[in-house]
Amino acid sequence: QVQLVESGGGLVQAGGSLRLSCAASGRTFSSYVMAWFRQAPGKEREFVARDLWGGSSTYYADFVRGRFTMSRDNIKSSVYLQMNSLKPEDTAVYYCAARQQSQVEYRYWGQGTQVTVSS
Repeated sequence: QVQLVESGGGLVQAGGSLRLSCAASGRTFSSYVMAWFRQAPGKEREFVARDLWGGSSTYYADFVRGRFTMSRDNIKSSVYLQMNSLKPEDTAVYYCAARQQSQVEYRYWGQGTQVTVSS
């Protein structure tokens, strides 16, 4: 199984940047689909970004494309989310998630890290 721990959240002014990290355990990390989700207070969880093939196939939600960049380091068993040009509407708890290539649902989730963007 995979254990996930997020870090890097915090308070930042609009237009600023943050880099989120997700440390993962498990010897088959490189074969897992990794993703980032976020959830704002009173809102449903929404998809942010995912990587299918160890960084070779990344996909982003429309509202973050061009501002956020997801990357993966298989040697360090970590994934990252570089967030630039942050907006107040980006404020949310950000979660790291993982699933096997053959699975439909994301089985493994981190505890989340808070990102707050001030006006």
